[in-house]
Formats: sequence, C-alpha cells, structure tokens
Amino acid sequence: MLIDLHAHTFPLSDDSFLKPDELVEQAKAVGLDGICLTEHDFFWEPSKAGELARRHNFVVIPGVEVNTEDGHMLVFGVDRYVYGMHRMRELSALVEQAGGAIIAAHPYRRLMPFYPGDDELWSLALERAAASPAFHHVCALEAINGHGSQHENLFSWQLCARLGLPGVAGSDAHHVRELGTCATRFQQPIAHVGDLVRALKAGRFHAVNLRAKTEAGEPP
Repeated sequence: MLIDLHAHTFPLSDDSFLKPDELVEQAKAVGLDGICLTEHDFFWEPSKAGELARRHNFVVIPGVEVNTEDGHMLVFGVDRYVYGMHRMRELSALVEQAGGAIIAAHPYRRLMPFYPGDDELWSLALERAAASPAFHHVCALEAINGHGSQHENLFSWQLCARLGLPGVAGSDAHHVRELGTCATRFQQPIAHVGDLVRALKAGRFHAVNLRAKTEAGEPP
C-alpha cells in the first residue's frame, strides 16, 4: 500500500490551503492508497476521520505533527494534546504508554550545513545531528519530504544510515499540487492507525520518491 504519511488540511492547520475532502480526492487521483492527517499540534477526532474515510471509501489515518524543542515529530497512536509534548522525553513517554509511534519529520531542518557543497561541513553536520538524543525516541526518519530539496533529502537519507533507522516519505502537502510527490510503500495492508503503528515499528515499508520513481530505499 502506498500511503502519504504527512499532510495538512485547513482549518486545523491554518497554513494549509487544502480542505479535507479535497485532500482525499486528490490523494485518490494521484494513485495513493491512503493518507495521514498530521495537523500542526491539533488532533483529528477519530470519529470525524472515520467519517471522512467512509465518505470517500479511502484509508484515512489520523496523526499529528508535534512541534518539539528538538524539531517536528509525526506521531501516530495518540489522540489528544498533553502539556509537555513539546519536550521529547515527555512526548516519547506518552506515545509509548499509548502504544504509538514517532517519526522525525524533515530532519534536515536546522541540522544540515548552510553550504552543502563543503564536504567537511557536511560531515560535521551529520555527526552533530546523529548525536542528538531526540532520535533515540523515533522508529524512523522522514527521509523524503515533499518540500525538501535534493540536498536536504540526501542529508536525511545519510542521517538514516548513520543512525541505523529506516526512512519514510511524506509530501507535507499544504496545497493540492503538492500531493503525489512522495509516499511510503507498506508491505502489508493498512486499514487503521493500529496497523500503521505495527508496520512502522516492524520496519515493513520503504520510501518512494514518486517524482523520480525511486523505490527500495534509494536516495532521491
């Protein structure tokens, strides 16, 4: 199954131009099998996500993008905001208690060097990034982000390799035109958030760059 793990809708994400029904219709149109709703620090009510899924006969999985002190984290398996989630250790404890999963979103942000052509700076930036304790709490990194440049996503791929973590892909869509740039292919059917969390923890997936037709974990 091909699922976009990272998308935003209006009004829960006030920087998005996508209405929920429009998001799902476009996800179907570009050949996806499912979509995740990951608003900025806001949670979809499971019943409303279920209504959206039934209305379109499409897999719709609620999640959230949490803004933490260590960057943005895609979280699945938690359905409400709890004070303290902006700190990685507290977030990790809450997600573990709920039986959920955490993915580091666009990990290149604030971590990769300003001059990507400088090999020494690049290597030092990767070393510093890999030393971050925040990554001890995630099951995967977003190796391909739909907004990321080739250098930015390459940095994320190489960080995956340094950490020994698998990579996922998400469009981070805020506009209809941004859907279909990349997604994550799962080896088994995913019907709901429980299936997704189990597959993420088992590593049964790989990132797909739909623009470049890249699969099997190859850098963009």
